[in-house]
Amino acid sequence: MRSIFRMPSDDLAGGGSLKAVKITPIQLCLVAMAAGINVAGGQLALLLRLPVYLDSIGTIFTGALLGPWFGMLPNLLSGIIMGVTTDIYSLYFAPVGMVTGFMAGVVWKRAKRPLWMLALSVSLPGTLLSSAICAAVFGGITSSGSTVLVQLLAKTPLGMTASIFLVQVITDFADRWISLFLTERLLRVLPPSLKQKWRGESGYGSAK
Repeated sequence: MRSIFRMPSDDLAGGGSLKAVKITPIQLCLVAMAAGINVAGGQLALLLRLPVYLDSIGTIFTGALLGPWFGMLPNLLSGIIMGVTTDIYSLYFAPVGMVTGFMAGVVWKRAKRPLWMLALSVSLPGTLLSSAICAAVFGGITSSGSTVLVQLLAKTPLGMTASIFLVQVITDFADRWISLFLTERLLRVLPPSLKQKWRGESGYGSAK
């Protein structure tokens, strides 16, 4: 059984018209699995008080494999799950992950570039949004290990707002680089037939 949603076509990521997109059961399973990976990564980062978040690995993988609109779904789910269970901050930052997933889908379809450039392209829009949320809603104090860096830098002439932005730039870039690195390695080892099934393709040609 297939679910059909009205959304912009992934092939028209630059701003195309609406058309029916069929979402297969295996794609729904992939989105659910990606959300679970986000939750596991996010919990690990919280447990170890890491200065990165690890809650966008599944998001970036889905965006790279299925395109920008699918890439928005895992962080929406994981943000809600973590927000109502273990980390309320995840609920507020779910839009950041959705932007990250969208950008991952857009960037992955473009010409090959160094991984650090991809990470910068994916992280920057989310960084602007997360900095605004962190400063306006939480005053720079969240559950992330990066909060310690913010509090230390806030005592310098940078002040709170500039400290939040600087820390977000650094930690978001590092987090997205890790996620993109893992995504690239995983896509290399996955069988082409499995990737084509997830994409809903019918042929057996080579897949990125």
